[in-house]
Amino acid sequence: QVQLVESGGGSVQAGGSLRLSCAASGSISSINVAGWYRQAPGKQRERELVAVITSGGTTNYADSVKGRFTISRDNAKNTVYLQMNSLKPEDTAVYYCFSGSNYWGQGIQVTVSS
Repeated sequence: QVQLVESGGGSVQAGGSLRLSCAASGSISSINVAGWYRQAPGKQRERELVAVITSGGTTNYADSVKGRFTISRDNAKNTVYLQMNSLKPEDTAVYYCFSGSNYWGQGIQVTVSS
């Protein structure tokens, strides 16, 4: 059983940066797809897929974050990262990491003020 724990969230002003980390308690090297979703305030039934990365390093991003966010993974450390630059108020959300289809983190708050 793999458990995922997110860290690195918080509050920043628009234009600032944050780096989210998602540490797995077990190995994720064999899990092909990992990434991040987010759920904005007031949108309890909508989760936006923010970024994904395969075990081979292929990445894909939501149009809303392209050019500002970068996803990476370190299989040796069983960790997936999300570097978020040029943050906007509309990036405010709870961010959830996932690994494969079965493993999810508890979510971490990111708040961007204007």
